[in-house]
Amino acid sequence: MITLALSKGRIFDETLPLLAAAGIEVLEDPEKSRKLIFATTQPDVQVVLVRASDVPTYVQYGGADLGVTGKDTLLEHGGDGLFQPLDLQIAKCRVSVAVRNDFDYAQAVKRGARLRVATKYPLIAREFFARKGVHVDLIKLYGSMELAPLTGLADAIVDLVSTGNTLRANHLQEVEHIIDISSHLVVNQAALKLKQKRLRHIIDVFAAGVAKNS
Repeated sequence: MITLALSKGRIFDETLPLLAAAGIEVLEDPEKSRKLIFATTQPDVQVVLVRASDVPTYVQYGGADLGVTGKDTLLEHGGDGLFQPLDLQIAKCRVSVAVRNDFDYAQAVKRGARLRVATKYPLIAREFFARKGVHVDLIKLYGSMELAPLTGLADAIVDLVSTGNTLRANHLQEVEHIIDISSHLVVNQAALKLKQKRLRHIIDVFAAGVAKNS
């Protein structure tokens, strides 16, 4: 059995065409089911739905043979024990710094003030501000990042940005771009040896799909 770890949302939706090219279709809509494991049109392939941040862990420790996860998650996870054969060029967005519209970010950074930064990406944020020589106190949050500057919890946030609509709706502005993000295919290294033929076929089909769309 080949087990593929995916998370709900854009990654799941944008992986479906790549799976279809490999002759794999998920038999149920996860949005209409409480199931976490889904059968596919290939009897030897199943899809497990996990939290986006957990995909690398499931693949690393053999809970799944392969998975699709964002580069942001891989940077935080570290990628140890994972074979990363492909940037799938899907679910594109960026990690950015955002602040309240009335916060003078440029002046605060220039002054060398110590910033309070809320984020679910502490490693990315710490490295970014360290390169700038800015001292930060990091506050780890898991959701509703936009609330942090609005309530005075933090001066700034480091978060994923796609259209920027959520920031604007909450009177925030994007002030620095940190890194572009897309989703990558990750494979368990032991599975790649034990199930090489089947996994290599999926990897090759995905690679052809990426090449076709680029």
